Amino acid sequence: MKETEEDKVTSNQNPLRKKVKQLVEHRLFQPFIIGIILFNGLVIVTESYLVGNDILLVLDVMIVWIFAIEMILKITGLGFRGYFFDKWNIFDFSIVLASLLFYATPFVSVLRLIRVLRLIRMIPAIPALRKIIDSLMKSVPALTGILGLTFLIFSIYAIIGTTFFRDVLPYEFFGSFHTSLFTLMQVVTFESWASQVARPIIHEVPWAWAYFISFIVIGALVILNLVVAVILDYLGHEDETLQKEQMERLYKDNQDLKKDIQEIKQLLLDKNQK
Repeated sequence: MKETEEDKVTSNQNPLRKKVKQLVEHRLFQPFIIGIILFNGLVIVTESYLVGNDILLVLDVMIVWIFAIEMILKITGLGFRGYFFDKWNIFDFSIVLASLLFYATPFVSVLRLIRVLRLIRMIPAIPALRKIIDSLMKSVPALTGILGLTFLIFSIYAIIGTTFFRDVLPYEFFGSFHTSLFTLMQVVTFESWASQVARPIIHEVPWAWAYFISFIVIGALVILNLVVAVILDYLGHEDETLQKEQMERLYKDNQDLKKDIQEIKQLLLDKNQK
């Protein structure tokens, strides 16, 4: 957790804040919160079987207040700037605040949605999950181009399918542009595409095999591999960035050490000359 100079000074001047900071940064604090999140998920699943159970409702309220206390402790220990510097803390803050606000309202469906969203707190709690999501978010601009290419290819094949196969199968397969798009989505996910879509069409239109084979190769294999390659590339960038920061920190520490040695050496020389 990064901290501003003002937060460091305040932490040194305030013993309570220093103790709270040590508590939230303790090695057992985060595993405890992860355990509470998992327990929260267990309560939600159990409640789907025992709707309106009083014990489960009490447990849910206790979990919300544990999350609220965790949030207050982090804000106290890290300071407002230190806490809200991390965007994942902003997400946690929003979920906990919404949970507290909607408990006193009749919007039951919204409250149930927020209960489920509390499980997403598992992502910032586990560094490996945070790394994956951060890489996905950073890869969105690069994936935009691939999504555009995907929509173009789907559109071309949907128009071809609508033109040539409209009368071969019922309307819901290739009867219109949007139904063709949905059928192509079924084909690209390999969900009953051969028996339900491809074979009946090939039986009536023999050259249709080239249509389906080319679409699967381009749509399912090439584009999917492009998406995976982009995401893996950004995951690698994350490791390279971290390694670069560590090297820069080591270089800076090395320079400071050299400077200190030079000062000590100069002091010794001055002392010997006297």
